Amino acid sequence: MSRGPGDIQRKVLVLLMGGLAIGLSASPTVAFRIIRAMGREWEEINRQALRRVIRKLYESRLITTKDEPDGTVTLILSDAGKTRALRYQFDTMRLRKPSHWDGRWRVIAFDIPEKQKNAREAFRAYLRQLGLLELQKSIFVTPYPCRDEIEFLIEFFHLRPFVRQLTATEVDTDFHLRRRFGLST
Repeated sequence: MSRGPGDIQRKVLVLLMGGLAIGLSASPTVAFRIIRAMGREWEEINRQALRRVIRKLYESRLITTKDEPDGTVTLILSDAGKTRALRYQFDTMRLRKPSHWDGRWRVIAFDIPEKQKNAREAFRAYLRQLGLLELQKSIFVTPYPCRDEIEFLIEFFHLRPFVRQLTATEVDTDFHLRRRFGLST
């Protein structure tokens, strides 16, 4: 009976997902952060264990292979692999809370069409998981920097035309928001 992917399999899936995220990234800053994180993970993987893991991922249909004309083999993340890799990525994604608040509110507003309801609901759920507060059904707020995390979600769910990120210094419910986030008033 399979227990599911081990640590190295998870790392390989996340590395492959990182490659996809780089391809979807519109921001060079985000791409370089992904590359740095992938490099650190790659260095920690034992080569022999990597070969075993790739074989197991292939057998479990989480990745596929493509023979290239030059004789190399390209690993391709299958849809099941993408789903699994993203679950690991999303499970570890957190907002960094700076030691001192900069006095700015990050506002995420979206208007995602009904035909993309599943993406909209998943996006909303991940905003909550990241700790953003829902002001209205399609408006979330946080005092913490979150641009990279939101960009990742936007790119993954293909929501670029429907999501806006704002930074505000004043909000009419400032007192209430400060209390909700435990900030000094």
